[in-house]
Amino acid sequence: MPNRTSTVPPHPLHERDARRPPRVLVPCRAFSASRLSCRPGATQWPRGARRALPLHAHASLPEQCRPLLSPSSSPLLRSPPPRRNRSRNRRYAMRKPRPPLPPWPRRRLLRTPRACGSTRTSRSACSTTCSARALTRTPRRTSSLSRPARAPGTVLRPRSFTDNDMVAWNCLLRGYAQEGGDEDLLRDFFARMPSRDSVSWNTVLSWCVVNGEYDEAIAVFREMLASQECQPDRVTLVSVVSAIAYLGALAHGLWAHAYVFRKCIEVEEKLSSALINMYSKCGFIEGAVYVFDNVGGKRSLDTWNAMLAGFTANGYSERALELFTRMESTRLMPNKITFNTVLNACSHGGLVEEGMKYFQRMSRFYGIEPDIAHYGCMVDLFCRAGMFEKAEEIIQTMPMEPDASMLKALLGACRTHKNLELGKKVGHRLIEAAANDHAGYVLLSNIYALDGNWGGVHKVRKLMLDRGVLKTPGSSSVELNGVIHEFISGDKSHSRKRDIYKMLGEICQQLKSSGYTPDTSQVLLDIDDEDVKESSLALHSEKLAIAFGLISTAPGTPIRVVNNLRICGDCHNAIKLISKIYGRCIIVRDANRFHHFRKGSCSCGDYWGMLL
Repeated sequence: MPNRTSTVPPHPLHERDARRPPRVLVPCRAFSASRLSCRPGATQWPRGARRALPLHAHASLPEQCRPLLSPSSSPLLRSPPPRRNRSRNRRYAMRKPRPPLPPWPRRRLLRTPRACGSTRTSRSACSTTCSARALTRTPRRTSSLSRPARAPGTVLRPRSFTDNDMVAWNCLLRGYAQEGGDEDLLRDFFARMPSRDSVSWNTVLSWCVVNGEYDEAIAVFREMLASQECQPDRVTLVSVVSAIAYLGALAHGLWAHAYVFRKCIEVEEKLSSALINMYSKCGFIEGAVYVFDNVGGKRSLDTWNAMLAGFTANGYSERALELFTRMESTRLMPNKITFNTVLNACSHGGLVEEGMKYFQRMSRFYGIEPDIAHYGCMVDLFCRAGMFEKAEEIIQTMPMEPDASMLKALLGACRTHKNLELGKKVGHRLIEAAANDHAGYVLLSNIYALDGNWGGVHKVRKLMLDRGVLKTPGSSSVELNGVIHEFISGDKSHSRKRDIYKMLGEICQQLKSSGYTPDTSQVLLDIDDEDVKESSLALHSEKLAIAFGLISTAPGTPIRVVNNLRICGDCHNAIKLISKIYGRCIIVRDANRFHHFRKGSCSCGDYWGMLL
């Protein structure tokens, strides 16, 4: 008797479709058992579904729907698809980018949750699809962060889920976080979750870091540890370490690194790069070198770039170039980020010839075409060295228009080297190119102040006021016992203000005894009284932070200061002497780089005077 068991003939497009991810996979998951007749041999499909569902989609369908594609339902499989569908698939395969989803599943999924079925599988799938749609389409009216709470007909409401349906809860939480918007709505939704896993916590931590809420990220991490709902993983620590890096809180960073060792968490590529970046931005370059030297396996390009950037930012230009030579010996191909860091190292170290050599080498030897960032590094390199002709030649010959950072570098060089006429031209060009950036107005007003043109200073400040541009107030912070103490110029709000100002007076006396004279040219105000200018310089936030560090830490311990603006020339010279008088290593991180003051000298080689 012949064997009547026969295999299902392959679909004409099956092999081609198997090489291509399904286009309608996610919407098809939203069909529930209540919407489909999930019986072996069933031949009834929802209208339009048979034409849109590829054969290979059955691997990801819910369990209730898989019998529809079993061999027993051969009437569904043996009938060839319409010719129109075949030609349409050919057109889809030729299109780039991928065509949008068919309209029928979107209309069905964007109805109320009841229309998508009542099973847990279909609710989770529907929330995933709606969140994905909200994330990939441009909002028309309001921010999509508030869309889940304000448009219950579009995205599932939390009360539609069961308490243990973590997939659906996390999908909507991710929709809140990735779309941006109202922070209160995100907090409220996170607080109302019946339970939270590592995905939930990592989503909120990532949102805090992306949106600059670094203090909040640390607080959320502490809450995560206290809740004991789940253990932090590598993704958690990458976000936390990134927040610590921005704050410059070394004590927090050391604790986080120790936590990695205690929990035996694997230090893979992203976590190792984050740790190197954290130690570098905290001014603890030895810690960054330790992490780099103990990376297991082959180092990735991101790890090399992080270490190069750490050496560059901390003023170790020669060590950065030595590390790049070491990387070349491993035959690892550098990228644009690598050469951007190398050129920055040459710029910070005043290595003009080396910078020109590497700039030519990146295109001739590695075939990397320089972009605006690389040209900006070369302009900054020539500006720091006072080679204005070379800098202008780069700007005129490069194949793109100069950006704001390039003009800032040129304008800062004009201020440092007293090239006032060129500085005025560049300054006016800068405030027109970046009308909302306060740095251009401040630099241009400083140029006029150095020239003694106070009328020009008032005009620039009035223009700044008319355009609604606000200057960022300068502040300096010091971390002590896990607490960050922040100071502004002339600050008297600290609880130990009497001790701080007493130490500040002692510092001023010691500086004068050492022959130090305040650089009153740094006071760019229309003030004739030199004593008032000296008093103004003494109350800068950097000096207040250092005074607090001297009275709060043991003798011989380093003092780490984080400044949100560029350090001024008077503070730079004063801190060099303070490090020598008190025998302290003072590490200052400003908006551009690190300054390691030891025994009366600075790691930057006094190349601090220009903006990047």
